[in-house]
Amino acid sequence: MENSIDKSIIIFDGQCNLCNGVVGWLVQFAPKDLFHFIAFQSMKGQNFLIEHRFPTENLETVILIDKKGIHTHSDGFLRIVSKIPKWKQVSALLAFIPKIFRDGIYNIASRNRVKWFGQSQSCTINFRQ
Repeated sequence: MENSIDKSIIIFDGQCNLCNGVVGWLVQFAPKDLFHFIAFQSMKGQNFLIEHRFPTENLETVILIDKKGIHTHSDGFLRIVSKIPKWKQVSALLAFIPKIFRDGIYNIASRNRVKWFGQSQSCTINFRQ
């Protein structure tokens, strides 16, 4: 995948209810055509993970690919939120929290997301092309 992309690409767990909820929120509130969403379970998602040496069996972080590169964990999440005009200041404030603490909280949520929010057998987001 190229870095000279117009849309930012978000790779997420299409079977995670929390992830699907966040993606649904982004579809509703982010400017139209800002993001392209790819479930890591899809062929495109798997190819990206292989190409960039991420594990292919389980995704433990959201992955954002934009013109500035590949971003994961709390940095990836904050960069996603910062692209939504109404949330830009919130993401800027959260960015002041040291990365070690942000990633610690992110990793706890990531490890427990299925336990806390459940899992479906397929991506629950209906993307209209």
